[in-house]
Amino acid sequence: MRAVVLDLESLNPQDLDLLPLQECVQNWQFHHHTEPDEVDERIAHARIIVTNKVRITRAHIQTAPELRLICVAATGTNNIDLEAAADAGVIVSNARNYATASVVEHVFSLLLTLVRHLDSYRQRVKAGDWSRSPDFCLFDESIEELSGKTLGIVGFGVLGRAVAQLARDFSMRVQIAQRLHGPPLPERTPFAQLLETSDIVSLHCPLSAQTQALIGEPQLRRMKNTAILINTARGGIVDEQSLVRALQQGWIAAAGVDVVTQEPPEASNPLLQYASPRLIVTPHVAWASRAARQRLVTEIVDNIQAFLNASPRNTVC
Repeated sequence: MRAVVLDLESLNPQDLDLLPLQECVQNWQFHHHTEPDEVDERIAHARIIVTNKVRITRAHIQTAPELRLICVAATGTNNIDLEAAADAGVIVSNARNYATASVVEHVFSLLLTLVRHLDSYRQRVKAGDWSRSPDFCLFDESIEELSGKTLGIVGFGVLGRAVAQLARDFSMRVQIAQRLHGPPLPERTPFAQLLETSDIVSLHCPLSAQTQALIGEPQLRRMKNTAILINTARGGIVDEQSLVRALQQGWIAAAGVDVVTQEPPEASNPLLQYASPRLIVTPHVAWASRAARQRLVTEIVDNIQAFLNASPRNTVC
């Protein structure tokens, strides 16, 4: 049985224990990176493939007649043609709940940095402004508190629930967006109302046809001009040019994003072109603590072993 990892480097394996992965299948091929034109050759005789961000299309699946398991080294599966996999009888398993603590901590790192103006104050100290101050501290920017603010959560899966729990520990009020489709759920807030009444909006929904550009100009204009947008979900959920305009024109107060539509981004990406202390952009690392990445390896191993035992887990098709 042949198994292939297409983009091992995306897990930053230098500080991880990969022995459990290496031992769960006898015949491995590990590739640090795989370009689109290399996929067919590398999966042609594989029974199992592991991919994080390498796209697997219908054409790729059709060139791999022995393929039986696609193991996604992430929770999102938008890089896999799930319909084509189902048509070919290929199981797709994803990794779940491995990065909850890491993502939640990153959400609040972004949020606290923005409300307490940590970047600006660090720069002022480095520039010597504190040393020259006639007072014992600097009062240049007004510092806010999370306590008492309303956090609106869009997407209430494992991550959304964990963010809500920590928010309540900060004495924040929490409201959950009503589902975009399907019957309404009790104790949820209509999406438009959530945008209008939240001090912070945090996105935790998957990228899909329904959530593509979910946050654009109309939604940003609905938000409070004192509101903060946090996106650690997927870049395509937010229209990036509209977000820059929202910050430039004061529709909202600030934003913290860990994801962009195209990754890695072009230097011309509007979020990278806009330099402001009211915008924080981090390079898709909310999930990436060492502990979370080690748990991800464990998830991959568990998915493969379950498949080999004819009892697949975490299946999406």
